[in-house]
Amino acid sequence: MTHPASVTHPAAPPHVLSATAFDELLCGAGGPDTVAGLRASERSWRLLAIRAVLDTAPPPDLAGPLPPPAEAWQLLVRAGAADPAAAERVLAYPATGAWAAHTLRRLRGSARDDAPVWVHIGHLQALAASAAILAGLEFRADVPVRRGWVVLPCLGALRLDGGGHEPDTAEAYDDGAAWSTAEVRAEGGGRVTVAARPVPGPGWHPLTQLTAEGCTLVLDDLDPYRTLRTPAVPEPLPAADDWRQLFAGAWEVLRETGAEEARAIARGLSVVVPRPRAERYRPHSASSGDAFGAALASVPDDAEQFASTLVHEFQHSKLSALMHLFTLHEDTGEQRYYAPWRDDPRPLGGLLQGVYAFHGVTRFWRRRQHPLAHFEFALWRTQTAHALHSVAAAPQLTELGRRLVAELTATLRPWLTEPVGARALAAAELAAADHRATWRAYHLRPDPDAVGEYAEALARSAPPPPGLSTPRLVPGRPVRGLDTRAVLLRRLLADPEDVHRFGAAPGAVVEGARPEDVALVTGRTGEALDAFRSRIVRGEGDPETWTGLALAARAHGDPGGEALLAAPELAMALYALGERDPLELGRTLARQFTP
Repeated sequence: MTHPASVTHPAAPPHVLSATAFDELLCGAGGPDTVAGLRASERSWRLLAIRAVLDTAPPPDLAGPLPPPAEAWQLLVRAGAADPAAAERVLAYPATGAWAAHTLRRLRGSARDDAPVWVHIGHLQALAASAAILAGLEFRADVPVRRGWVVLPCLGALRLDGGGHEPDTAEAYDDGAAWSTAEVRAEGGGRVTVAARPVPGPGWHPLTQLTAEGCTLVLDDLDPYRTLRTPAVPEPLPAADDWRQLFAGAWEVLRETGAEEARAIARGLSVVVPRPRAERYRPHSASSGDAFGAALASVPDDAEQFASTLVHEFQHSKLSALMHLFTLHEDTGEQRYYAPWRDDPRPLGGLLQGVYAFHGVTRFWRRRQHPLAHFEFALWRTQTAHALHSVAAAPQLTELGRRLVAELTATLRPWLTEPVGARALAAAELAAADHRATWRAYHLRPDPDAVGEYAEALARSAPPPPGLSTPRLVPGRPVRGLDTRAVLLRRLLADPEDVHRFGAAPGAVVEGARPEDVALVTGRTGEALDAFRSRIVRGEGDPETWTGLALAARAHGDPGGEALLAAPELAMALYALGERDPLELGRTLARQFTP
């Protein structure tokens, strides 16, 4: 191992992707060899980030109670000389990248958290200590203590207090005692102590591994930078049996779905960060371009959902690595776009990430064969195609960005005509129209003057004035997830008897759900129509209700439904000016105005 500055030496060869690897990535795929190339490039990116931390760190007299970071780097060099694999394991660990990125942001003033800067800089001491332990070196080093926790990345964490006992809670430490240091010492015979306590020993929490044939992942509930954004204290799981069982099942699903893609995931994905269980069919997951190979995930509902989540987040990792090598778009400033899988407007870079991830998700569900899988395939092929179409003409795309969009579109296009069961297809069409219209109702605003002119035109049965087709983006605040009715549909497709569990208060089962939503998704469109209409008339017409009215009207054969779906933001603005009947307004729009 050399100093990280060596990666910028003129003699260092540039990273090159083969034409095959490049084409695979542009199509949303990428086999094990392609992923290996991305991992190599991410190693260089990681070393550059660490070098930037070393260059930006304050002088020793301002660095806090720990030795300067250069000493930690020298210990890493020693470990690399003794056992290159040990040092590489620590440097390649996803949370190491998250640490370097967050520390740089703290040093440059663009990020904040409750820890002193020296604690973040000093994490390099912990990284070096881990590498040295793995390499079998004898050494001593001081490392940070965070609210009673000493973390050795890739190895585990020790919880202690000044008296050598574990505190009951993190709150047991006041701000003054939250941050301190402890000595890590490794002696002959592999004996390791932390704060004079043997490791492993009482209070020590090792990392857990998830293993399956051909793949091993670390279940990281300890590293302070595992959450990929704001640092956090360790949260050891009381048991990991559920995660092991879910991963074994997910890996079998991945191998059944695509053996080559499963091998690629095994080559590139290395860490799962566990988060608490979320509502059924509303899993939480995340990844970061700073932490290649990590996927943060709530406890999955089942093995198939876990497999889908791993595909989703690994797609993000691949595109992030590609974007570290190539520029896909220029800075878009404040411009935002509709992303059919988000409740909020997204910047161009975020939309490209979503397109790439859901392209992979669509491919995954395309190969699964049951009603819920057919729904997911039909929904995500439609939503991904919509997003690709909307972004294709974005002027901020580079030539390579346009090529990426074109290749993804070409791969997806044949999937749009593949047969899907009628029930799943109808559910997917409802979910897609619901999300799109509700998003418009929350985030788009027609020109107020034009709305007033149009209201007058309606009264005279005159043509609509110009300007109504270009509403402004004014981000709103959804009162519930825009996927609420989609979650109801998923539950019914997976188990048609689930409807009996909803009762009179479906919001107790699916957060945000209302009885009229259940009536809509179960085909009781007349009942749903009356309920949505009544809510609007009595002054409770939020965007979800207007979209529900439109969906129920369309399903019930009312011509006003399509007009309300096409421009719910206009209908809501007109109704606010004194229109008396929301459904009649939709019919009027259908007769006199085509948005």
